[in-house]
Amino acid sequence: MKLFEKFNITPNDISLYETAFSHTSYSNEHAVPSYERLEFLGDAVLELLMSDFLYQSNKYDEGEMTKLRSHYVCETANYEYSIKLGLNEYLKLGKGEEENGGKYRKTIVSDIFESFLGALYLDQGLDKVKEFFDKYIVPLIENHEIDFFDDYKSILQESVQTGKRSLEYKLISEEGPSHNKKFTVEVVIDGIVYGKGTSHSKKSAEQIAAKDALNKAQKGMITWEEHMK
Repeated sequence: MKLFEKFNITPNDISLYETAFSHTSYSNEHAVPSYERLEFLGDAVLELLMSDFLYQSNKYDEGEMTKLRSHYVCETANYEYSIKLGLNEYLKLGKGEEENGGKYRKTIVSDIFESFLGALYLDQGLDKVKEFFDKYIVPLIENHEIDFFDDYKSILQESVQTGKRSLEYKLISEEGPSHNKKFTVEVVIDGIVYGKGTSHSKKSAEQIAAKDALNKAQKGMITWEEHMK
């Protein structure tokens, strides 16, 4: 795997990494183990490393650390780590899953980040995993290269509901092949477009559109009341 050279890993047991990237659809077709057990282990390893990182920073109290950890260790964050590191390129999928865009499916791509950490832990030990984490994950957090977003849709809903305004998300375009589609969504409040978002899933595009609207409101570019006069 080019992955070993990319991340400066000298594997002791290559089969662990083969398993780490084997989706259940591939496992069923080729009678090999899937990544699910390694994902379970990697989830615990990631939570430990993230907890240690937040604790060592000496910046946050317990409540703040708990909230940040929930942002940095979740499906969305793990998906972004995988995409940034190119881990999805090593995925082994069954024929049907491959044709249906499994290499970009959020749940699968998120899972393999944890299964990879699980494999690295078993193969190299915790110190090596921490070295990997510090070198490749911490900079993404500290440099704000990944948007560990909250549920912007819920925040936007709460901010407009007091005026009993209507809020809806409209799909305005759907482009690209089935395995790599891009959806563009607009968020509309009382018939006025306030934000737009584009992503590989409609749900993610809606979140981005909601964030766009909230950002504009925060910067004073728009208010929910300006069109109500």
